[in-house]
Amino acid sequence: MAERIEVLLSEEEVDKRIQELGDQISKDYAGRQVHLVCVLKGGSFFMCELAKRITVPVSIDFMSVSSYGGDTKSSGVVKIVKDLDEPLGNKNVIVVEDIVDSGRTLSYLLEMLKDRGPADVKLCTLLDKPDRRVVDVRVDYTGFRIPDEFVVGYGLDYDQKYRNLPYVGVVKFD
Repeated sequence: MAERIEVLLSEEEVDKRIQELGDQISKDYAGRQVHLVCVLKGGSFFMCELAKRITVPVSIDFMSVSSYGGDTKSSGVVKIVKDLDEPLGNKNVIVVEDIVDSGRTLSYLLEMLKDRGPADVKLCTLLDKPDRRVVDVRVDYTGFRIPDEFVVGYGLDYDQKYRNLPYVGVVKFD
């Protein structure tokens, strides 16, 4: 079965929205520094572009987590694959994700990070699929709300392909 990609959000739309998010974060954190925590792998593309558009001082760190279980769906049981390199004490933390769907993994991750003593913890995502939400997760900064379709590009992959697309597309199977 071959797949094809249909553009959902153009490169121009994504760039414009990331600039708007950077402007909002810069306004909200005026006079302070923000510490971006990127959830690997998909979030890295978005975080790099977002960081370039934030005008207040920015520091960054990376974390890799996997949600595993006996099924292909997220179980909400989180395994830390790569933990942060720096402590979070008194930092203004913004967790940067490529997409929020069920909310299970992020709910756990956000609570775990809050226990590490940051000044605050916010969540920023490029894409939000509210129709897939199983656990209530507050998203503070949302790029786009999208329908429940399988998307790729801008860090999101299908079988490790298409992460490098400069737009967000929907995978269609022929």
